[in-house]
Amino acid sequence: MVDNTRPQFTAFMGPQRLANGPLAEVAIAVMNVSRRPAAPPIIIFADATGQPIDLDLRGTERDVIARLPEPAPGPEAATEKTAAAEPRGRGRPKLGVVAREVTLLPRHWEWLGSQPGGASVALRKLVDEARRANGDADRARAARDAAYRFMSVMAGNFAGFEEASRALFADDRRRFVGLVASWPDDIRDHVVKLAFSDRAEP
Repeated sequence: MVDNTRPQFTAFMGPQRLANGPLAEVAIAVMNVSRRPAAPPIIIFADATGQPIDLDLRGTERDVIARLPEPAPGPEAATEKTAAAEPRGRGRPKLGVVAREVTLLPRHWEWLGSQPGGASVALRKLVDEARRANGDADRARAARDAAYRFMSVMAGNFAGFEEASRALFADDRRRFVGLVASWPDDIRDHVVKLAFSDRAEP
């Protein structure tokens, strides 16, 4: 079973998918194959971004794992870390609130000040509502960008690349899938997965 809560990575050896999973597992698989005589070039991609990453695969498995980069914290984790590092003052208990400057026009401050709970509560509600409303669109955009980065590296010279790129950015799944159908199986399957796996079939 794939653990979707952990960042996933995929290694390609030419057009063939070599490994997929957490970074440590993929790194060890790549290390073992890359040490074979005349091993072909291998590229590791971060599935969340579609970007290739470089790893230092020298030494033992323990050495390789010890040098792996730490997963980038999400925005909420970063906020919590910042909040925890700040000294606690008097007043209400620390709730993970971080004070930062916000610049608004007078009419904005006037409206915020008239809301129940004041400006801070109103701003938090507005941000939460925007995150809920735009969540699907943000995820779709991130998936599209990841697919494009991956296909630019792995399929930039393939027939139909330009047309497939246009279909991808037009969110035309049916046309996109048709245009990449002749690409090598693993590359085709992976780029479709990156672009559309979070959405149901049309």
